[in-house]
Amino acid sequence: MFYGWYLVGACVLITLYTGGVVHFGFTAVFEPIADEFGWGYAQIALASSLRGLEMGLLAPVMGLLVDRLGPRKLIFTGSVLISLGFLLLSRVSSMASFYGAFALLSIGMSTCTGTVLLTAVNNWFRAKAGLATGIVTSGFGLGGLLIPVVTSLIDAFHWRTAMLIVGLGGLAIVLPLSLLVRHKPEQYGYQPDGEAMTALDPGDVYTPISGTEIDVTAKQALRNRPFWHVAIASMCHAFVVGAVVTHMMPYLSSLGIARSTSSLVAFALPLASIGGRLSSGWLSDRLGRRQIFATSFVLMTAGLLLFSQVTAGMMWLVVPFIIAFSLGWGVSVTSRIAVLREYFGRGSFGTILGFTSGIMMLGNIAGAPLAGWVFDNWGSYQGAWLGFGAITLLGVVLTLTTPPPASARPRRPA
Repeated sequence: MFYGWYLVGACVLITLYTGGVVHFGFTAVFEPIADEFGWGYAQIALASSLRGLEMGLLAPVMGLLVDRLGPRKLIFTGSVLISLGFLLLSRVSSMASFYGAFALLSIGMSTCTGTVLLTAVNNWFRAKAGLATGIVTSGFGLGGLLIPVVTSLIDAFHWRTAMLIVGLGGLAIVLPLSLLVRHKPEQYGYQPDGEAMTALDPGDVYTPISGTEIDVTAKQALRNRPFWHVAIASMCHAFVVGAVVTHMMPYLSSLGIARSTSSLVAFALPLASIGGRLSSGWLSDRLGRRQIFATSFVLMTAGLLLFSQVTAGMMWLVVPFIIAFSLGWGVSVTSRIAVLREYFGRGSFGTILGFTSGIMMLGNIAGAPLAGWVFDNWGSYQGAWLGFGAITLLGVVLTLTTPPPASARPRRPA
């Protein structure tokens, strides 16, 4: 079997574990920390916002580093930093050390997930890049399954011991998996997708086949319209998803819906997005990456319109909301990567993806506070969801008006 699929398997497990214990697992330790220190929820939640800010700022740097150093060293380092972050979290005694622990976790996540893993996968695949990307991003959705595991550890051993256990788990799981991740197939005598596999004799130098693939530098991409269309559309995605995920339970609670029910909805949303992540990878490879990317925003718009009409008496609307919005969420994640790969090639993919992720994070940081501001001033989230529907419609327009891939190719001097 082509080695690229072993790499995909390793990336799925890395994403599943890190996403499960760092991103989704934070909700399980939230209340125990508040109870022990008496800190306000806003103070504790700020750590999550700072984590997003740090990851956004680091994304372009990680993209540059993965193109130059390869993913293995970064993932290895990231697994160590995540473990140190959980070790510090298990020993916190002040707000400063609490934020310091999350700073380490943020740097570790930036170093061994997201841009780094997706770059590694897209270096190994061309025709099947959408499918491979969809499989890897599904690992993040599966990370939600670790919420009960982290919760059980906290209930059984106290939250400090639980944080130490999951930190050591990072060393035991992520660190060995990093050794399976390789940079580019050409360095090992392969072509992307396993085509024309030939072993190199000692002393031979691989010469890539010219003219078979777009190769755009990061500087050239930043001067092209297609990059900004994709980046701003991706920012619209992050703006809306960040707000919905953050305010899911408060919104449903404001409608008089029990927390036990709203927690099930919050749990179901990322898991349901796996269907979109997997199907869009396969569909984008066959029906067109830009078209599938646009479809994701249509689905999210429909989901937001349904979400805005939910009431205690019309709770059934949550079901079509989950189907439409989560599918759109998952489809957007995978097809965005496929579009970037199609437009700009593999040469500087990590750097280009890093800049895109940094721009996305601006939307992620702004969306949730804006939704909260709407509720604080009007006592309802309905206006926010309707307004956010307009944001996702902007994503549709930006995606459909993106110039064709040929426009991203650097012009040759006459």
